[in-house]
Amino acid sequence: MARSNRKIVPESREVLNQWKYEIAAEFGLPVGSSGGAGGADTEFAGELGALGGSSNGSYWGHLTSREAGSVGGEITKRLVAQAERNFSL
Repeated sequence: MARSNRKIVPESREVLNQWKYEIAAEFGLPVGSSGGAGGADTEFAGELGALGGSSNGSYWGHLTSREAGSVGGEITKRLVAQAERNFSL
């Protein structure tokens, strides 16, 4: 069976993108942000984008697989924790 990255809830794309940049900032990973609503809303937001290299400013190519994976893993941990809180009500 083919795997798809299609979002079940399309409206979640913006929140997940924001989490991605927030977590990268928390981990001290220098990544570009697309600015505006899609950028991170953290105290480190000014530091993001220092190494941005693509036309839209969202460049992650300089990160190692471990660094990028740690961001994805943290997103998953937060999603699971949020789901557990919502189901335990």
